[in-house]
Amino acid sequence: MADVLPLVEARYRTALGEPDARAAVTFLGTDRIEVLRFHEGDIVRYATLGMSAHPMTDPTAMVADPVAGPRAELVLSVRAGAGADTDKVLRPLAVLGASPQVEGLVVAPGASLDVGEPLWPGAPFTSVLVAEPGGLVEDLALDAPMDPVHFLPLLPMTPNEAAWKRVHGAQALQERWLTNGTDLRDPSRRSVPLD
Repeated sequence: MADVLPLVEARYRTALGEPDARAAVTFLGTDRIEVLRFHEGDIVRYATLGMSAHPMTDPTAMVADPVAGPRAELVLSVRAGAGADTDKVLRPLAVLGASPQVEGLVVAPGASLDVGEPLWPGAPFTSVLVAEPGGLVEDLALDAPMDPVHFLPLLPMTPNEAAWKRVHGAQALQERWLTNGTDLRDPSRRSVPLD
């Protein structure tokens, strides 16, 4: 079985260029999760590398399939500058990338992931909404019976937005952002009006 991670890193390089920094975090009992940083103009992208090494397993399954099952990596895009130290997002992003191994989560579009603290110092966000794949980084097909790797964009949410999303759903929150012209890459944006 081919090692998935070199293929994932090659896909990142094709879509986003060369990473200008990388950091690795290893949590007890898990494989290493790396976070790569890419710059494109005034946009900084942080991408996990390691989450897709194993398929995510439904926590209710009796036996984990070591080959088949959904695979994903996470991509967060923010506008550089604005006085935000967004590079501190590396550890929270690695925590989210390790969550399928640590907590048995299957991360999918529409899900909320909460780190329980600001994503970076002073950030108004403690959680993210997992968006649909296929826009920024194209899915990576793997040899059967392995599922493709999806590159899931993460959209930072304020605590109020996260609470509103729990009641009204991911689609309603995304429509609210769109209607209000919300810049989801602004590292210090305020919550969208929710009345």
